[in-house]
Amino acid sequence: MRILILTQYFPPESGAAQVRLKEVAKGLLRNGHQVTVVTAFPNHPSGVIPPNYRGHWRMKDEVDGIPVWRTWIYPVQRGRFWKRLLNYFSFVFSSFWGLSKAGKQDILFFESPPLFLGITALVYGWVTRTRIIMNISDLWPESAVALGLVNSRWMIRGAEWLETLLYRKAWKISTQTEGIRDSLVQRGVPKKKVTFLPNGVNLELFAPRERDQEMAQTLKFRDEDFVLIYAGTMGYAQGLESVIRAAELLKDKTDIRFLFVGDGTEKPMLEELVKKKGLANVTFVDFQPVQEMPRYFSLSSASIVPLKKNKLFEGARPSKMFPALGSAVPVIYSGEGEAAELVLSSGGGVVVAPENSEQLVQAILELKKNPNRREMGRKGRQFVEAHYTWSEIIQSWLKELGV
Repeated sequence: MRILILTQYFPPESGAAQVRLKEVAKGLLRNGHQVTVVTAFPNHPSGVIPPNYRGHWRMKDEVDGIPVWRTWIYPVQRGRFWKRLLNYFSFVFSSFWGLSKAGKQDILFFESPPLFLGITALVYGWVTRTRIIMNISDLWPESAVALGLVNSRWMIRGAEWLETLLYRKAWKISTQTEGIRDSLVQRGVPKKKVTFLPNGVNLELFAPRERDQEMAQTLKFRDEDFVLIYAGTMGYAQGLESVIRAAELLKDKTDIRFLFVGDGTEKPMLEELVKKKGLANVTFVDFQPVQEMPRYFSLSSASIVPLKKNKLFEGARPSKMFPALGSAVPVIYSGEGEAAELVLSSGGGVVVAPENSEQLVQAILELKKNPNRREMGRKGRQFVEAHYTWSEIIQSWLKELGV
């Protein structure tokens, strides 16, 4: 079948959505489908379009043999919500050019959030009579409202109206977590319409490997250091202040180091907090290409995956836990619900209460002295090998779709 993926985020950008959608595209190709991607010029999360893409309104590109049509977007670094809306809607309209170049398709698969991209999908589907798959990685506007990021009544009502319309018009709705799937069914979305497309991991890329001594020297990590990595977006939802507080509580333990790899709206605040507290045990590194991340995991004794305390997040499943498990690095999950159950069932990590720095410190100290820590990492690796390889995830999803 001819399948078109419409998404604002795609490599060479770094990020969870970008990695996941590339793996979905590759998986569809491996299963004999024709795949085309329509996306924006790279700009996330820095808000800066790379020089080789700059100065164009549109461009044909290719990523790992996948044809990609890129169109203009209004890039945004950090700023007011209205600027983020300009970012979203600029691609909502410019992406029509990419869709026109992609030609007739059998299925249009679009990524939400941003929810507004559903406008493009609806118009294209109506004009071309193409079946639409709405892929939901985060419930919106619910998540934005719960976090206090959106409080405009007209914006919330408009988004809820669009959300309901998309649920009704989509041929299928794929969900990243069981929590999202259950929420849709509870709202009255027919169960047969909802499919499951969870995060997975590339086990060839993320695998146990020898300590990268060159990287260790660059970051000034010693062989005896117990390194705790946080890798991913530094946003409001992660509640990373609690991790900084844990670093403060452990500042006298000179062999315990915290490594933050990534970027996001909260990063400047976190860096300022570390500076204000004079914490020498915290290191920040900018977003890295996914191919570089195994080098950082090779230095890591454990991976911290936190979320704020919010009922909405009980149905979350942070993608950043899977590369850690694949790398045989134990996970300390600071949260509740679906992801906590997954970590515990894997045998590859421990769980603490969300936004509880004291519990996090206790878990770090216990894991540090745990003689079975390597065995924990091995179990985590075995778990994702058995349940979360991309090949099995895509095949199972296609079976649900019936294509």
